[in-house]
Amino acid sequence: MKLFQRLLVAPAALGLISPIAANATEINLNEISNYSDVESIELVNSFDSNEPNKSLLLAGGEGLADTDSYDGGFSETTTASFSVDFAIGAVDGKGIGDVHATDGDEALQAAYGFQIDLNTSFTGEDSLDISIDAGNGLTSSSKPSTTSALAEFDLNGGDERLTIDGVSYTFPLGGATAFVGDNTDGSMLFTTACAYGGPSNTLDDCANVSAGITGGGFSIGAAYDFDNGFSTAFGAQFSETGIATDEADDSYALNAAYITDSYGVSITYATVEDSTTGADNDTYTAFNGYYSFDNGLSISAGYEIGDLDNAAATVDETESYFVGINGEVGPGELGAAAGTYGTMTETATGIPDRMMYEIYYSYPVNDGMTITPLIYTVEADPGETGDLDETGIMVKTSFSF
Repeated sequence: MKLFQRLLVAPAALGLISPIAANATEINLNEISNYSDVESIELVNSFDSNEPNKSLLLAGGEGLADTDSYDGGFSETTTASFSVDFAIGAVDGKGIGDVHATDGDEALQAAYGFQIDLNTSFTGEDSLDISIDAGNGLTSSSKPSTTSALAEFDLNGGDERLTIDGVSYTFPLGGATAFVGDNTDGSMLFTTACAYGGPSNTLDDCANVSAGITGGGFSIGAAYDFDNGFSTAFGAQFSETGIATDEADDSYALNAAYITDSYGVSITYATVEDSTTGADNDTYTAFNGYYSFDNGLSISAGYEIGDLDNAAATVDETESYFVGINGEVGPGELGAAAGTYGTMTETATGIPDRMMYEIYYSYPVNDGMTITPLIYTVEADPGETGDLDETGIMVKTSFSF
């Protein structure tokens, strides 16, 4: 039996066993024997794909499920993709606020992540997308504080139960493309001019940290492609407490990009509200660009500056920057990058620079399996006495099917 069928059968079997066990003291064996010759009990045959059942009968029931239009598979416009990530690694160096061993050496850790992506179309031009995640990898919810040696490999949080990671519906709107979603990013349709795709959770945003609004919640947006390299997009993201209310943490962003075969540039502007701090309009502006050479080598760079509305006059700016290079080397891809460790917030003495450096090699073993070793170093926080540099060494194996 196929894996997906087994996943469907298991909950049904448990559902049958539970009521039987709960009512075991009321079972009359003589009465059960009277059903031994009843031909209408078709539970076993209900899974015979060669003979679709008109009705699914459970314990002599009367047509509990009509299956006239159900053939046991997806519709012709529905697809499902699966991915599994295994990671192992450790970090040397103790950071302030980080969950590391007291002697400065974190134990070797292993974790996994699992994801299902379901996509379907109703008109041929729209798309309903559902992402389902599970995993036991501890990830960082707010940089620069990490919680695990494997925090740089985003392994679907620490919940091993299958959970809905996001639901979105994308559809044409005039000449534009629009979307509405929940637990999705407001920047879903944005174009960020960055060719670097490193595996780390910190530097893969190419310094577009806050302007490219993320974090889930209810989101809407639209994008328009001028078919000459230019594109524009708008996105809005709202918290679960309300939409466009004083109590809600709303974010709005605009994006414009020009992309060609060999280079691209983009600018993203966002205004972010934070009801917990009283910030009405923190603003962030991110600039990104890349250039790809004929030999396949690409260079990417990004810079973001933020203006904090709720901070004191002398502490009202943030800054992030990044530069990365990547390209094909042998059968895989080699990449290296340097950038600020998340967003650096201004202090009384200026904006501190806490840098991160990384190098990786992504090697495709076959069409469905890729191995990626990563080595990175994060400088000590200059604002924390006793903080040390951190060095992480880890390997991730990814499967897609």
